[in-house]
Amino acid sequence: MTADASPLDTEWLTLPELVEVLDEPLGRVRRLLDDHHLVGTRRDGSLKVPALFVVDGAPLPSLRGTVIALHDAGFSDDEAIDWLLADEDTIGMAPIQALRAGRKSEVRRVARALA
Repeated sequence: MTADASPLDTEWLTLPELVEVLDEPLGRVRRLLDDHHLVGTRRDGSLKVPALFVVDGAPLPSLRGTVIALHDAGFSDDEAIDWLLADEDTIGMAPIQALRAGRKSEVRRVARALA
């Protein structure tokens, strides 16, 4: 992924890195992706997940419902990642920053309004 593709700078974790960070076997990491506890992109070949989506060795708890709301609004995984990492005027910061700050309801309200 190019540096300007996502406005918010973040480290990107590959599947092997996620196995290590989450301390889970590969099958469990894949299940977390399948069940939308995490969302990743293959834009540069290998599947990668923004490191901001992981907190204290686990997927950010509020991420799953937000990703589902974005999918319901018609977003692809790539579009959902871009929206989560980009500044959102109605929130005053990037949605992922708001989620990490505990502002789940506000972020999901904005995500549902995108449909």
